Amino acid sequence: MSALIQPLVELNQRATEVLVREVGIVDTIRFLNQFRAGSGNYTTEREQLFKGMSVMDIVNEIKSQRRPSA
Repeated sequence: MSALIQPLVELNQRATEVLVREVGIVDTIRFLNQFRAGSGNYTTEREQLFKGMSVMDIVNEIKSQRRPSA
């Protein structure tokens, strides 16, 4: 048994068409945006952002910014 290997351009086009048809254009874009490469250096940024903070400091900061549940 042999499989026909499609060029990636064709595969991406077909997959995008299926996504748009099944979940709509907005959710297709949201889904595809997950796979875009970001920019910057997260490790360096994280070190600067959380410099001098413990894990518990970070957890407490997150908790302080949460909205109370109804």
